Amino acid sequence: MSNKILIQNATIINEERKYISDLLIENDRISTIKPNIEDSNIDLIIDATNKILLPGLIDDQVHFREPGLIHKGTINSESKAAVAGGITSFIEMPNTLPQTTTIDELNNKFKIAENSSYANYSFMFGATNSNLEEIKKVNKNDVAALKIFLGSSTGNMLVDNIEVLKEIFLTTDLIIVVHSEDEEIINANLERYKSQFGSEIPFEFHSKIRSEEACLKSTIKIINLAKETNARLHVFHLSTKSESLLFQNNIPLKDKRITSEVCVHHLWFSEEDYKEKKSLIKWNPSIKTSNDRDGLWEALLSDKIDVIATDHAPHTKEEKSKNYLECPSGGPLVQHSLVSMLEHYNNNKISLEKIVRKMCHNPAILFQIKDRGFIREGYFADLVIVDLNRSWEVNKENILYKCNWSPFEGQIFNSKVLQTFVNGRLIYDNGEFNSQLFGKKLIFNR
Repeated sequence: MSNKILIQNATIINEERKYISDLLIENDRISTIKPNIEDSNIDLIIDATNKILLPGLIDDQVHFREPGLIHKGTINSESKAAVAGGITSFIEMPNTLPQTTTIDELNNKFKIAENSSYANYSFMFGATNSNLEEIKKVNKNDVAALKIFLGSSTGNMLVDNIEVLKEIFLTTDLIIVVHSEDEEIINANLERYKSQFGSEIPFEFHSKIRSEEACLKSTIKIINLAKETNARLHVFHLSTKSESLLFQNNIPLKDKRITSEVCVHHLWFSEEDYKEKKSLIKWNPSIKTSNDRDGLWEALLSDKIDVIATDHAPHTKEEKSKNYLECPSGGPLVQHSLVSMLEHYNNNKISLEKIVRKMCHNPAILFQIKDRGFIREGYFADLVIVDLNRSWEVNKENILYKCNWSPFEGQIFNSKVLQTFVNGRLIYDNGEFNSQLFGKKLIFNR
């Protein structure tokens, strides 16, 4: 079925440029970018005057909960929320049930996504202390990366054997992605607060339990191991200023062997927000001080930090209502990540060009994703149209996550995603969704 869509008079933000142009989509690709495109055989014309046109966002860190935890979310429900937020491609984490630590379970996830995802998709393969032989079977062009939890209580996915870690780093040719916290420090801190408060630890002590020291010690250790083995390392969700100083900004991203990212919640909240938000902002790694938040911003803007992601991790409101010890960490973010960053743009904190670089271009470069992350002729037409001057409030009626809550509930955002295209198809249009699914498996140029 042919598909020709003309977007007229858009303000395109792409590759450090901002300019007004038309853009023609033919089938699943961008065919032409130039002013005043004329074509008599157009299926749909969209006037984007005074609107910005961005590449579709690539979120490299999400937990969509399927299989096994579908009471929290599914690939279908969370990819739908993602598309409404301007995210057209996602990379999902391995700590589902069963965990994605075998080739069979990886293939099962691909089948689920093929039949249910609104957005483009890939998955990370999970490492354990005992699955090195499975890791060796993974095709580096099939998955985004290898995920290692260095600080985690998720099943058996904590990799705490240094000899196993070293062997993985020496063996795999995959990008190695880590959740970096020191489990011994966290456990010692937890026991101290349990002796003081029992099970009723106030949530504001989360940043003292999963502390700066726990993050910094682990991140120094894993960077040193990557340097020793010459492995390709990417450190997820930095939460401290001290960690951010460990990374370089004087070489192009494509040449970096060690890279890092920050999540939108660590750029928005600080530990001062625990009193109001409590469990709703309990994440691992924890949200820390305003000084840490400022340090993360400085590192992001100076290019020590390469990528902005979400770590979208929904739990039910009932689960988040439990006491500190029983309350799971994580929260839903994909629908609101772009608009939260655009709020920082409105407050003169970051440029549109830098937002696009960190949320679109750099994930594509870092993971070597084929033909996505940029607005270029011949690339897949993953696109987002945004109105920078349309205010709206986050509330229960417009939250699309299956868990039906958001840490941003009650927040007024001054920018709004109007339309999202996935592989050339208009999937999200001012609150309405195309019932057909056009998400594709991401392909990697490696």
